[in-house]
Amino acid sequence: MTQTQDPRTAPARRAVPAAIGGALDATARVAPRLAGRLALELWRRPGRPVPVGAHEHEVHAAARRGRTGDVVTYAWGDGRRPVLLVHGWGARASRFADLVRALLDAGLSPVSYDAWGHGATPGAAETILAHQAVIEELAREHGSFEGVVAHSFGVPVALYAVREGLAAARVVAISGMGDFGYLVDTFCTTLGAGPAVNRELRRAIERRWFAGDTGVWDRFSVTRTPGRELLVVHDVGDRVVDRAQADLLLRAYGESGTLLETTGLGHNRILRDPDVVAATVRFLGS
Repeated sequence: MTQTQDPRTAPARRAVPAAIGGALDATARVAPRLAGRLALELWRRPGRPVPVGAHEHEVHAAARRGRTGDVVTYAWGDGRRPVLLVHGWGARASRFADLVRALLDAGLSPVSYDAWGHGATPGAAETILAHQAVIEELAREHGSFEGVVAHSFGVPVALYAVREGLAAARVVAISGMGDFGYLVDTFCTTLGAGPAVNRELRRAIERRWFAGDTGVWDRFSVTRTPGRELLVVHDVGDRVVDRAQADLLLRAYGESGTLLETTGLGHNRILRDPDVVAATVRFLGS
């Protein structure tokens, strides 16, 4: 519960996802495939795009805007030493405003984009493969990236792009997950939906986007990319992505992975923390 929420209405807010989860469970008992399709429609929509934050306006306005298809892109700086920023679910590129300022001060040139259904980009969520296509286009436009910084869902997006050949020697994974299936698990947990809905949602994702390929859960989970360095930043009290997901990232990268653990910053405020921002810039510029 945030400080702006009225505690008298909190039970009603908690009842909404519980009711949806119960309805999906009931549907799964009589029409499993339909339950999967319904869950997928909920899963792939991030909700109303969040506005640009008050402290983000100056940085947001200073960006050079572009487009890759329907996707709105942003670039700052003189173009030398580009760094890619990949935002998380329900966010937008402007959430990196503090980091953008610090990167510019260090002589780096941030590049980012608003994913589908986020920020200024219309539509519903797309797959990691669609993100990869946008990232490849940004690399063609801006040249080889010196590094990548990703937050939350942006982490599997960024790591997959690097694994598929994106030239970036260093990756910073902030509040991210190493297990692609974790996205489905946490969605079902939030709704209070049971194993049948989880199973059917996975099958719906496989059918809709991957021609029934059941291997996508391993394909998009973390795998070490040789020659790359990974900085994992995670808060011990993150309530959105469990701290254990950081361990998956670190185990995959072994000696090429480094952990920066924080306390009291949660899932989103970590992006604005001065120590996290400074450590990220040092890691990218070292």
